[in-house]
Amino acid sequence: MTAKILYNILQVLVVMAFAPFMAGINARLKEIVQSKRGPSIFQPYRDLWKLFHKDEVVSERASWIFRVTPYVVFIAPLFVAMLIPVLTSYPLFFAFMGDMLGGGFILAIAGFFATLAAVDAGNPYGPMGASRTRMVSFLVEPVFMVVFFTVSFVAGSTIPYIVQQQWVISPASFFAPSHILIMLAFLMIIIAETGRIPVDNPSGHFELAMIDESKGLEYSGTGAALMKWGGEIKAFVLMCIFLNVLVAPWGLAGTGNVGAVFLAIPLVLMKMLGLIIVLVTIESSLAKLRLFRISEFLGAAFVTGVVAMIARLFAL
Repeated sequence: MTAKILYNILQVLVVMAFAPFMAGINARLKEIVQSKRGPSIFQPYRDLWKLFHKDEVVSERASWIFRVTPYVVFIAPLFVAMLIPVLTSYPLFFAFMGDMLGGGFILAIAGFFATLAAVDAGNPYGPMGASRTRMVSFLVEPVFMVVFFTVSFVAGSTIPYIVQQQWVISPASFFAPSHILIMLAFLMIIIAETGRIPVDNPSGHFELAMIDESKGLEYSGTGAALMKWGGEIKAFVLMCIFLNVLVAPWGLAGTGNVGAVFLAIPLVLMKMLGLIIVLVTIESSLAKLRLFRISEFLGAAFVTGVVAMIARLFAL
């Protein structure tokens, strides 16, 4: 029991430590593909260090929501990291405290607070970006539910550790059309939730076109650091769910041996590097969609999830 608690803490620490690193690799690879020099892969750490050492300025009109939101955005994905297989393939202490759908609700709470904070500051650009973020989230959440319901049909559960074991035990289920479509739909969810092209452009800083970045416009100092770090942790957690539960459920520690758990860290990072290469290829191959065409992209993700569910039902 004590070992499981310690490994749960280790998972959270790994997510916190390597989320900025993977964000730096993503930014660096994107610049290389686009024939630019780009920043160092360690630039996110420097940005966080700089922001944590800056003074924080808060509007006089801001309420407690504005002050609390950075901590909610930072802590919410860490809770999800305790529910999913990050380093081990066997359940840890908090594994059965919530399923995949519950993890989605926790992330949605963080997004809800971020939207309220963007409106709370009184900046005219914040509510514009918040309304766009809510539109994207409104379209993403049905896809989440369809994907998770389809997973529950296949694995008989929505607990991430049980789902992960299903693909390892049954290779036939892994290569089933319903599972392939589930992976495609979840990949489209990651693109939307992390603000990537074609849904959003994270490198753009034009206020009238911002979606995800607009939620943190009014933050400075520690608040800005927590918002930035929380966004990187959220992306890391979503990629862990995608890789360790749905796509590549191997390379994780199958026993409580300390060496096996620590060996899982570089293996998970290697898998994540492969996913980042795929995401960078997608981002560099497409252009940002117009605002009202984002619904078409997420509509396609929803249809993909529904077809996956239908394919699974006919396979029963």
